[in-house]
Amino acid sequence: MERELHIRFLRDMLRARRMEERIAQEYTRGNIGGFLHLYPGEEAVAVGVLHAAEPGDYVVSTYREHVHALVRGMPMRNIMAELFGKRDGCSRGMGGSMHLFDTERRFLGGYAIVGETYPIAIGAAYAVMMRGLPEAVICFFGDGAVNQGTFHESLNMAALWKLPVLFVCENNHYQIGTEIHRHSAVTEVYKRAAAYNIPAAKIDGMNIETVNRHAREALAQVRAGQGPHLLEFETYRYRGHSIADPGSYRPAVEVAAYEARDPIAAEMRDLSLHYPDADTLHALGLHSSESLGQHYIEHGHLDTAGLEAIEADIRAEIDDAVAFAQAAPEPTLDDARRALRPSLIQETLI
Repeated sequence: MERELHIRFLRDMLRARRMEERIAQEYTRGNIGGFLHLYPGEEAVAVGVLHAAEPGDYVVSTYREHVHALVRGMPMRNIMAELFGKRDGCSRGMGGSMHLFDTERRFLGGYAIVGETYPIAIGAAYAVMMRGLPEAVICFFGDGAVNQGTFHESLNMAALWKLPVLFVCENNHYQIGTEIHRHSAVTEVYKRAAAYNIPAAKIDGMNIETVNRHAREALAQVRAGQGPHLLEFETYRYRGHSIADPGSYRPAVEVAAYEARDPIAAEMRDLSLHYPDADTLHALGLHSSESLGQHYIEHGHLDTAGLEAIEADIRAEIDDAVAFAQAAPEPTLDDARRALRPSLIQETLI
């Protein structure tokens, strides 16, 4: 892979991980209320898939959608303000953690009801098909949502009408606290797509290079009018189902095994193979990550001054987003009335 792409992947995964670590802190401080479902461990799926998306594509997500929204391009300030329930949030402070929405970036929302993403996605895909545009709809869902009737109804309709949908299963093995083999007779989700003649594959969701390659290939076929595709990404969340869930039902050895495959750590290891060693740096007169980054900037290889600078930049962005959210005003009744405009969804699809 190109080094620049590695850097972008690493930056986005670190940005997502650090943002959610701070969100967890703000929740415990009482600045965020309601339900909160975090994403650590699954970053390679969101970053890999959404880096394969085009600006004209639509994205439909679940209640675990903070990272999807961030990677899609939603400003961190607007995400944090929404979590704080403030007027400057992406949903004017009235959606909260599970209902992030951004019409400009065609992010059609996170949805709290399990399995609700499917009909929303195929509705948007039907609009795309009717207009004859080379766009796609990316529909995220978890392994626990495949036992809902909407899954089968939506896949059937998508296949029948050859709708431009990429169904993305984030299989983290647990439906809340229940392992997949305890709630599903067919534990390999991708095999279910065969009933509707939908091309499908099971992918390592902890390897961002693999995720991105398969997502690009599938989206290219979807945009070319070949109908829906389904990709099952096998991944793992390091926290419990929600912030209130300690996740104690999972064996410690299982958690440790998946932590050893942390996609962010893996990307760091991969990047380290491309960095010169200490002796080479000394020979070049480059004695720090900052000067190494500057060297690459001068030669057009990087747009940041190394890993330490990336981390510092991310933390500064997070601090700014939290300060913005804290200072933002509370929503008003007028905001609620505007949010109920019947033309809102229609405007989104124009």
